[in-house]
Amino acid sequence: MSERGVGPSGAGRVPGRNPFAPSFEQLPDTLPIFPLSGVLMLPGGKLPLNVFEPRYLAMMFDALAGHRMIGIVQPMQPGGFAGDGLPTDDGKPKVHKIGCAGRIVSFNETEDGRLLLALSGVCRFEIGRELDLAQGGYRRVSSLFSPYRADLDYADELVAVDRERLMAALAAFFRSRSLSTDWEAIKQADDRSLVNSLSMALPFGPAEKQALLEAADSTARAKLLVAFLEMGAFEPPADSTPQRAN
Repeated sequence: MSERGVGPSGAGRVPGRNPFAPSFEQLPDTLPIFPLSGVLMLPGGKLPLNVFEPRYLAMMFDALAGHRMIGIVQPMQPGGFAGDGLPTDDGKPKVHKIGCAGRIVSFNETEDGRLLLALSGVCRFEIGRELDLAQGGYRRVSSLFSPYRADLDYADELVAVDRERLMAALAAFFRSRSLSTDWEAIKQADDRSLVNSLSMALPFGPAEKQALLEAADSTARAKLLVAFLEMGAFEPPADSTPQRAN
């Protein structure tokens, strides 16, 4: 997604279910977590990552050697040296209890020591408790997937969307932010793909991103999305650039 271009062909595109995606029984009891403020991953969505910090490189290599899954979560207080949250008294930035597990579906190594990865959203999870740091220095949690088991069937989900209101709100939001997009692609996108891709790609703040993540289903998410677009069309733009480089 370019700075001025937003659309369903970007990071949040939601295709049909990945045949390599794990079943519910294959979801791990523990997950490494990657705190990223202002970043939203949803089941079926695609999220690119540019990783260079040693602890997060260790996380990715460990995941690639195992179940290939990491948890994307948001810090409670944005900021910090790596953009992964402000430290608290015990040294660990607090994170939201709800995140989304993503599976590494592709990666490339760069000559300057970075990893360029693509995550495919699998299922939301609730953090049970935080575990000791991994040997590589990254954080791990016990992951509870059962409240969100239906996420695995996202491709079959029926979504009720007021398409006319959504398109009007989207147009007003884009005008207020001087954003551009491929309107023909948006018109052709199915409701679920459109709602989830826009939720992931649009420049909302961390609180709005977390609310979209925690919405009960895509229909509830669509209503929130329209509300945020309508409010955002009449508010000055905030600095909500996702922090994806760690």
